[in-house]
Amino acid sequence: MEKQSANLNMPTVALRGLTVFPGSLIHFDVGRKRSIQAFEKALEAASPIFLVPQRDMSVEDPTQEDLYPVGVLANVKQLLRIPGNNVRVMVEGFARGRLVNLVGTEPYLLCEVECIAERSARVTAKTEALIRRTYELFQQYVEVGPQASADLLIKILSSDDPGFIADFVAQNIPMRNDDKQLILAEVSPVRRLEKMYRLLAREVDIMALDQQIQNRAKEQMSDNQRDYYLREQIKAIQSELGEGDADSEIGEYRAKIEGTKLPEQVRERLLKEVNRLAKQPFGSAEATVMRNYLDVCLELPWDKKSKEKVSVEHARRVLDRDHYGLDKVKERILEFLAVKQMAPDLKGQIICLVGPPGVGKTSVAMSVARALNRKLARISLGGVSDEAEIRGHRKTYIGAMPGRILNAINQAGVSNPLLLLDEIDKLGHDHRGDPASALLEVLDAEQNGTFRDNFVELPFDLSEVMFITTANTTSTIPKPLLDRMEVIELSSYTDEEKLRIARDHLWPRQIKRHGLTKGKLILSDAALRRMICEYTRESGVRVLERQIASVCRKAAMSFATKDVKRITITAENLERYLGVPKYHPERQATEERVGVVNGLAWTNAGGELLEVEVNAVPGTGKIELTGNLGDVMKESAHAAHTYIRSRAEKLGIALDFYKTTDIHAHFPEGAVPKDGPSAGIAITTAMVSALTGRPVRAGIAMTGEVTLRGRVLAIGGLKEKTMAALRNGIHTVIIPGENVKDLEEIDQNVRAGLHFVAVDSVDQVLDHALLQREPEQELPATCFALEGKQVESAVTWKQ
Repeated sequence: MEKQSANLNMPTVALRGLTVFPGSLIHFDVGRKRSIQAFEKALEAASPIFLVPQRDMSVEDPTQEDLYPVGVLANVKQLLRIPGNNVRVMVEGFARGRLVNLVGTEPYLLCEVECIAERSARVTAKTEALIRRTYELFQQYVEVGPQASADLLIKILSSDDPGFIADFVAQNIPMRNDDKQLILAEVSPVRRLEKMYRLLAREVDIMALDQQIQNRAKEQMSDNQRDYYLREQIKAIQSELGEGDADSEIGEYRAKIEGTKLPEQVRERLLKEVNRLAKQPFGSAEATVMRNYLDVCLELPWDKKSKEKVSVEHARRVLDRDHYGLDKVKERILEFLAVKQMAPDLKGQIICLVGPPGVGKTSVAMSVARALNRKLARISLGGVSDEAEIRGHRKTYIGAMPGRILNAINQAGVSNPLLLLDEIDKLGHDHRGDPASALLEVLDAEQNGTFRDNFVELPFDLSEVMFITTANTTSTIPKPLLDRMEVIELSSYTDEEKLRIARDHLWPRQIKRHGLTKGKLILSDAALRRMICEYTRESGVRVLERQIASVCRKAAMSFATKDVKRITITAENLERYLGVPKYHPERQATEERVGVVNGLAWTNAGGELLEVEVNAVPGTGKIELTGNLGDVMKESAHAAHTYIRSRAEKLGIALDFYKTTDIHAHFPEGAVPKDGPSAGIAITTAMVSALTGRPVRAGIAMTGEVTLRGRVLAIGGLKEKTMAALRNGIHTVIIPGENVKDLEEIDQNVRAGLHFVAVDSVDQVLDHALLQREPEQELPATCFALEGKQVESAVTWKQ
């Protein structure tokens, strides 16, 4: 605790741009009338004066709010009058003081000051180390600083008082007033020295960096002078040789501008830039930036267009040749082209192809480009998080270039290409901007006619560009951006479609790519079917093509190393070429099981069979949910449990089962995350089956969201889910009644192989999914006879 004396009313001077520390002898000039009178009063009365720094140097008549809270008590040693009605004073600070109150302002500032006595510091090993490090840093500052004197080191060496050392260093190095006030306000000598050490370290780093900058500037000035001398010599030589402007770089730029059909605004800007370049030294940095700018602008296809051929029949032939299936997608694209054929000037139609990986989104866009005879330019937007990637950087930046839009158009060489914006759903955004916002202008037909890239800084017409975007999902596309596009969904391929695609497209392509012929290497349809079912699990055909390529490589090795004339790949010998199958379709149990229900799930790789297992065991009414479930699926399980409680009597379940029975619902393959509401009726059915002992029919699967009132709501991904059901040997699928309209979207072969049951309530689900108990079957403890007689016999719980 510091010792404090009674407060004193003292003449006060507000210092501008200066802080005085205790133990410092310093002189400075004073110009304000009130400050001069305060010094004269203190000198006349031989009393101390209070010197306090002023926050804002521009304030002429400071108030208490304009002054820092801590200053220094000082003795006036000398006062000399100098020309200009100013005085030069010499003062010596001896103690810290805290400003309590501003008592008066005339004829000078009079303040109530609380004197702060200096604490004594106990010198420990830590303090000694801090003193040494401060001395070493101050020595570095003296060596680097242009105004520092080596005599300053002597005073530090002669003292081991950490408070004095901190004050002395603070007085003799340039720092901000706030930093000096930080040192002045600290009454603990050790903490004061610690703060001073950090500030001194920062100042030394700044001084060293400043020295490096000065050295580089001197070197650059020398190089520039040398370059200037050599350039002047070159100019003199060229003048003697009579070389004119026609053969110079400037003349070439002017000729290019005159020979290119440019908009008038662009022409004027480029000619102005050429005139500026003519005045620049040849090797200057500014000239390099100008040349790069002119080169980029003159390479852009301002007046070049490809001749578009809009023919619906031609486009149909191209799409049918390049793609099998995708009938609805082809139909929608042909409708789009038909409108364009009838109204060539129609603009603003932007297609967004949405679907799982590998279903042909990018290849469909390529086929559209071929059908329209347009050049194709592709921009991959996956992971782009900088707005400058779209709009470009200002040309003043080192290495600046146009954004991806103009760069792609430049590569296409025409101003009306088909621009494919790939993976638009994977755009990012961070502190550098939001590229999705930049695309709003690009994809808006009302604005993109005058698109301005940050590098080019001239309007470029994008209204002739046809945009097609691709995405795996629309959920991550910003709503304003999605609103500018027409979404066309590409769903997963059925196994039959994959078979046709592999046989008619993938297999011939890989045969040709590996230097083989169809006569030498034969792949049976049975082998292809097994490859699709047991070696791939995807929505598209990318993995399938890689598996076919693997077969071709193995066959090529056999042809190259063995005396083999012909190879036939069958379902039986497929493992010899592809190894052990990676996937095994689940074999459905032929017998009915209690508490086990087949649900259906949608994934990016297509549909999956999702088994739900429920056990009911004696306990206290806990519900356990396992299998790596998301929040939505957990909520579905709790909703199912509450619904069963509300219907317990009708279902033949003991009314107090929620107090005496624990329910454990498990979803196998716990390493795979699972979420979504569509497993609601499957969970409900499994719980009712486990609680009542009624077995679930074999060969049945279901999907649908359940509500607390037992309603069954619509779900998505029905096409993929039904394909998974057929693949896994299911013969009956229970679906929500609201999804009946979606059956038209399902492949005809899938519809023919499944029996669909549409339901609107959980009661209908249970009627179709659960069997009645055999009369002699023992009832679970949670169950009672429908006549209301409680079953009291012991129960063997089935795990």
